[in-house]
Amino acid sequence: MATVARYERRRGSRPVKSMRDGGKIDAAIVVLNDVLNQRTPVKDAVRDWGKRSRFAGARDRAWISGLALDALRRKNSIEHAMEAAGPRPLAIGALKHAWGWDVRKIEEAFRDDHAPAALTGKEREALLLAPDPSAPANVQGDYPEWLTPHMERAFGPDAVIEAQAMAMRAPVDLRINTLKSDPEKAGRALESVKAKQIPELINGFRIPPPQAMDRGESVEAIPAYSKGWVEVQDMGSQIAAAASCAAPGEQVLDYCAGGGGKTIAMAAMMANKGQIFAHDVDGRRLSALIPRMERAGIRNVQLRHPRENASLDDLSHAMDLVMIDAPCTGTGTWRRKPDAKWRLSEQALRKRMQEQGEILRTACNYVKPGGRLVYVTCSFLMEENEDQVASFLDDRKDFIADDAAECAVRSGQLTDKGAALVRKLRRPAGSVRLTPRSAGSDGFFMAVMRRAG
Repeated sequence: MATVARYERRRGSRPVKSMRDGGKIDAAIVVLNDVLNQRTPVKDAVRDWGKRSRFAGARDRAWISGLALDALRRKNSIEHAMEAAGPRPLAIGALKHAWGWDVRKIEEAFRDDHAPAALTGKEREALLLAPDPSAPANVQGDYPEWLTPHMERAFGPDAVIEAQAMAMRAPVDLRINTLKSDPEKAGRALESVKAKQIPELINGFRIPPPQAMDRGESVEAIPAYSKGWVEVQDMGSQIAAAASCAAPGEQVLDYCAGGGGKTIAMAAMMANKGQIFAHDVDGRRLSALIPRMERAGIRNVQLRHPRENASLDDLSHAMDLVMIDAPCTGTGTWRRKPDAKWRLSEQALRKRMQEQGEILRTACNYVKPGGRLVYVTCSFLMEENEDQVASFLDDRKDFIADDAAECAVRSGQLTDKGAALVRKLRRPAGSVRLTPRSAGSDGFFMAVMRRAG
C-alpha cells in the first residue's frame, strides 16, 4: 500500500509534492550505480540525476545525496553485513546501519510507488543480523584493503577507531574574515544557520552536520557570506594556515594556491599588508580565486597565472614564507568525499609522492635565508607527510625542522584550548597531524622548516 504523499513548502509558492521514501531510495540506487560502476564523482551523479528528475525538490535531492554519501562512507561494513555488494544492497544496508531504520520501516518504504523491488528473504535476513565483531580491520574501518599496512603504520592499534571517525558525517566549518568583520558581529549573523564558535579557534565557527534525512544549512544563502564576512574553511585548514604564522608586511609565496582557501586566510592574518604571490599549475583553479578575493576585500594578493606565462624567477631566495599546500591523496577528506577513497589506488599514491618530492625541492628555492617553508597536506598517510619532510631535510642541509605547533600558537589564531590541542598532537619531529578523531577536523598534516640565515 502506498504511503500518504508529503509536501514541502517553497518560499513564496504553493506547497510542492515531495517524493515518497521508496522513490528516493530507488534514486539513491541509481546514483550509487553511477558512482560505483561508471566511476562518476558522487556530486556529479546526484546533479545528473536531478537534471533528469525535475520533479524532485531540494529536500528530496538532499535526502538522496545523504543516503548515497552515507552508504559510501561505510561501504565495506555495509556490504559485509548484507553479504552482497553493489548499489542495491549498499542502499538497503545504509538505511539500517547508517540511518538506524528497522526492518519494518524499510519494508514499508519498499511498498511505495516507484520504489525498488520488494526486499528478498535473504536481504531481510541480513538486515536482522548483528554486526560481525570478527570482520577484518579494513571492513570495520571502511577503507580499501590495500591501505591496511599504511593505516597501521600511521595509527598502530588505533587504525580502526581512527578510520571509523573518518566515516562519519562532517560539519561545515567557517572562518570569520577579520578584514570585514569580527567573531562577535559575524557570530550573531551566523545564528540563523545554527553556527557555534569552535572552542579551539578565535575566528572559527561550526555548523553541525545534519541528521540522517535532513537537509544541511546553506551558508552561501545568508547575507554574511555574500558580504564577505565569513569563508567556508575546515578547522584543520585554518590551523594549517595558522602554522604559517604569516605576518603583516611579509613577502609570501603560496606555491600550490589552488582555490585559495589558505591564501585568503593568510591575507587576513597579514591585515592586507605585505604581499602574497598566489601560484598554481592549474590555471582554472587559480582563476576561481579572483571572485573570492573580491568578496573578502583582499588587496595584497598577486596572481602568478600559468596561462599568462607568469614567471617566479624574481621571487628566488626572496620570500619570508613559502606555503606548499601539496597535492595529495586527500585521505583526510574522506568524511566529505567518501567516493574518493574507493577510487584511490596504489599507483595514485606513488604519483602523488613523486609530485610532492618535486614540489618541495623546487619551492624551497624561493625561501630567503632565515625564511620559512610550510608543507601541508590533507592526508594522514606517513608516506605523503613525515617521509617527504624527512627526505627533504636529508637532501637540504640548509633547512631545519621547526615546531609547527608553536608556530600555530604564535599566530594568534588559536584559543588556549587550541594551543593545548596542537601541542598534544605534535609529532616527534615537530610536525602536527590532525584527524577527525583527535581534533574533530578533517585530516591534516603540517610541518614548518626554516632556512639557515
